[in-house]
Amino acid sequence: MYRKKILIAVIGMLSTSATFLFAQDELVKKTSENKSDSVGFQFTQIINLERTAIENQGSAGTCWSYATNSFLESEMIKAGKQPLHLAKIFTARNSYFEKAQNYIRMGGSVNYGDGGEPHDAVNMYAKYGTMPESVYTGLINGATKHNFNKMQKSLKAMLDSILKVPSGKVDIAWKKNFNDTLDAYLGKVPETFEYEGKTYTPLSFAKERVGLNPDDYIEFISQNNTPYWKMAMMMIPDNWAFQWCWNIPSSDFITIIDYALKSGYTVAWATDVSEPYFSWPNGVAFVPENPEKYRGRLTKEEKLFLFGNPKQEPIITAEFRQQGIENNSTTDDHDMHIVGLAKDQNGKEYYIVKNSWGESNDYKGFIYVSKAYVQYKSIGVMVNKKALPKSITSKIKL
Repeated sequence: MYRKKILIAVIGMLSTSATFLFAQDELVKKTSENKSDSVGFQFTQIINLERTAIENQGSAGTCWSYATNSFLESEMIKAGKQPLHLAKIFTARNSYFEKAQNYIRMGGSVNYGDGGEPHDAVNMYAKYGTMPESVYTGLINGATKHNFNKMQKSLKAMLDSILKVPSGKVDIAWKKNFNDTLDAYLGKVPETFEYEGKTYTPLSFAKERVGLNPDDYIEFISQNNTPYWKMAMMMIPDNWAFQWCWNIPSSDFITIIDYALKSGYTVAWATDVSEPYFSWPNGVAFVPENPEKYRGRLTKEEKLFLFGNPKQEPIITAEFRQQGIENNSTTDDHDMHIVGLAKDQNGKEYYIVKNSWGESNDYKGFIYVSKAYVQYKSIGVMVNKKALPKSITSKIKL
C-alpha cells in the first residue's frame, strides 16, 4: 500500500537501553515524489518532543490504540517515568469486548469493528489497566504483524448469530465464547506478570508503574451545528462509546496544540487521511487552494504540482470545515500522535506527527502536517488538562 521513497535527512538520535527514540534536532530535505527539478519541501524542526519508537499496526484498524498509547508513553516521559511501549493489543481487545456488549444491547444498531477514538484507549486504561508490550503482543504462532480481518469477521458473525435467536433472549454465555475467540486469535492475557523483578496485575501496573491519571485527559471536537464551548457528541461510526467532548472553533485546535507543544506536552490526534493531498509516501499533508479539484488518484502532473514545493493554502472557515463533515468527505479514518512543530523553507509551520505504519515513508514513520490541514480535517484532539492555555480553561470552566 505504501511506496518506498528516498529519504534525505540528517537525524540525531538519542536512545535508552530499550532503544527508544527521543527528541531530535534535524534539518530534513525532501525531493518531490517524481524527482522533478523542484526544490521540494525543506523542514527545520522547532519543537521535537520525546516519544517512543515508531511501530507498525499491520493489517488491523488499531491506529487509535497505537496513537493514544504512544501519547500515554510520552505522558510517562513528561512525568519523569522510564519510558516503555505499552501493550496496544491489550487495550484493543478490551475495547472489542466493551464494543461487543454495546452491540448486543443495541440490537446490532451500532458500529462494531476494529476502529476507535483516543478516548477509548484512555477509558480502557482506566477500567482494565495496562501492561508492557513485551508481556502481551497479541502475536501468536510465529506471526510478526497483525491481521485482524479473519478474527473480526468471526467475532461479528458470532454477535449477529446471538441476535438472531428466535426467542430473542440473549444467552449470556456469549461473553465467554467471545473472549475464548479473542484468546484463540490473540493469545490469553496473563492475569499477573513479572516486570523488572516485581509481580503486577494490569491494574496495579497502571497505578504503580505507569502512574497516569485517566481523569487528566480531555478531548475536543469542532462542528458548527452545535454550540461552541459546550459538550457535544461526535456523530461518527467509531464513537461507539457515545462520548461527549468539548466543541470548539477549529482555530482553537491550533491554540491548544501549539500551547501544549510549547509546554512540553504531546497531543493525540484523530483525523481524515483519505484525501490525496495527505501523502504518506511524501511525508507531507496540506490543503491545496481548491481541494475539491483533487479527488481520487492523482495524475503524475498533479503529484508534481502538489508536492514539488510548498503551496498557498485556503483560509479554513467553520462553514468550509462543516461542509466536509456534512458531505462525508471528512471521515474518521485514522489516529496519530502529534509530537512537534517545524517550519518549511517559507516559514510556514507544520506539526510533526508520529504514525503507526512503520518506517515506510520519506521521514521514517513521521509526517509533516500543515496547520490548515489540522483545522480542516481533524475529527478531534486529546491533551492533558495541564497543557491547556487559560484562554481555553476559562471558557470550559476547568
